[in-house]
Amino acid sequence: MTETVLLALDTSTEFCSVALLSAAAPASGAAGSAGGAGAALEAPPELRVWIRHEATGAVSSTRLLPAIGELLAEAGLTLAECDAIAFGSGPGSFTGLRTATGVAQGLAFGLDIPVVPVSTLLVCAEAARMRDPAATRVLAALDARMDEAYWADYAWDAVAHDWRTLRPASLDAPEAIAAPDEPFTLAGNAAAAFGARLVASTMARSIDAEALPHALPLAHAALRAFRAGRTLRADEAAPEYVRNKVAQTTAERMAAKAAQGAAPHTSREGGR
Repeated sequence: MTETVLLALDTSTEFCSVALLSAAAPASGAAGSAGGAGAALEAPPELRVWIRHEATGAVSSTRLLPAIGELLAEAGLTLAECDAIAFGSGPGSFTGLRTATGVAQGLAFGLDIPVVPVSTLLVCAEAARMRDPAATRVLAALDARMDEAYWADYAWDAVAHDWRTLRPASLDAPEAIAAPDEPFTLAGNAAAAFGARLVASTMARSIDAEALPHALPLAHAALRAFRAGRTLRADEAAPEYVRNKVAQTTAERMAAKAAQGAAPHTSREGGR
């Protein structure tokens, strides 16, 4: 297997997170290094990784492309050398998910390369395991606002060297999140957000509140997916919102108002 160059993007939170990964063949074991601002996690020796992870708030869309250009310049690589574009597909900020999806889709389309969507909850599990190799069963839970949490349950398969999804991304009240029936790590910020209401947190072997969406664990998970052929064409890229609706469109509000205005009239007719 030849060297793989993968660009990973995540703007699902208030951070603009980008990683450029250059990976040798799995059996090479060649020495590498991790560089770039915001590098918080170490890369295995067969990888070279450059990272930008910056708190940008609501302006990730203006920072994403410049950050990509900076990493390519640092690495001495070009977009044309990328084999795939990975992106945090969600759940997370709707605007952020659309930003990462749109940029990944546009770049991949122009380069005629595939995209690799990766759940942000799986990224949390990957981050937890990178920080603690014993974290092989991970309940990932993120504050979804509106008094709810996004969550999923993962188990690390040592034979396949990849995660198995035991419970796909879901949206529930914190009290409804089911704890695994074996020792597990709780990854994400839901425990800090909901406290005792997240009953599963009292059953966790450990809680890693710092295992959050980040381009480095995203790149690691995406590399495995890419090598396994779990990719999509650029035109198939789409966010995974999980929460389908948070606000009505203007047309929906107008329709609802019209329906409310018609309701008394309908009621009178029904009483005749």
